[in-house]
Amino acid sequence: MKIVNSIKDLKAYLAEAKQDNKKIGFVPTMGALHNGHLSLVQHCVKNNDVCVVSVFVNPTQFNDKHDLETYPRTLEADCVLLSSAASDVYKRQVLLESAGCDYVFAPSVEEMYPEPDTRTFDLGTVSEVMEGAKRPGHFNGVAQVVSKLFYIVEPDNAYFGEKDFQQIAVIRAMVKQLNIPVTINACPIVREGDGLALSSRNTRLTPEQRQKAPLIARTLKESTTFVPGKSVQEVIDYVVNTINSDPVMEVEYYEIVDGNTLESIKNWSDTDYPVGCITVYCGEVRLIDNIKY
Repeated sequence: MKIVNSIKDLKAYLAEAKQDNKKIGFVPTMGALHNGHLSLVQHCVKNNDVCVVSVFVNPTQFNDKHDLETYPRTLEADCVLLSSAASDVYKRQVLLESAGCDYVFAPSVEEMYPEPDTRTFDLGTVSEVMEGAKRPGHFNGVAQVVSKLFYIVEPDNAYFGEKDFQQIAVIRAMVKQLNIPVTINACPIVREGDGLALSSRNTRLTPEQRQKAPLIARTLKESTTFVPGKSVQEVIDYVVNTINSDPVMEVEYYEIVDGNTLESIKNWSDTDYPVGCITVYCGEVRLIDNIKY
């Protein structure tokens, strides 16, 4: 496995693979790797000849400076020296390598943005609701960085976790708009034994918050037993009230939407693909999850 920091070097390595007609798979990440990321790598390796994983905390998708500053960064340590301070990084590299990753692309901000990216994307409803409404500019930043990465890697396939359900819809819309020849593969959410969806942000939870956080997944799962007996609004009220009953937790939003358009539904008959999408503050840590009804 090679760790690559420059666009030029990565493109050179991948050019050789493409000359041999090898299929390129790509897993974009923002680091703080966990088993959810590794499951994406495994899907990638299984279905491609070459696997590329990017590790880049993209500043343009953070509308909250504090969130950017506190976002976990585990690959900043020197990956070559592997000092004692980088032991956790070393473990993650071994996991990536054993999973079959060929290239880790870990560029600097200056490498990715030698000059400001001023592109503005109009991706319609999928980028305007839920996270789009709560985090202005977030999905424009996602479209900026993912499109840049796609242009660099030129993958045949790209892999994203369904925990970021709305992000996948946004990326699919962006790929269609820009006519980028890549297949977007959505992979199932990976959870802890107690149901909590794996997330890099989980490392910021205090022990008490970590104990409380699985309430999100338990409540979502329980809510599926009410369908179709209870109305959409009744299910929403149940989820919000149950989670908010814990003083450590506060629901920012919970919406049940059409899984394709992400437009909110009022009745179960409005769609044959209802998905519940939630964002919860557990202390100061913002956690997201979703469930299919």
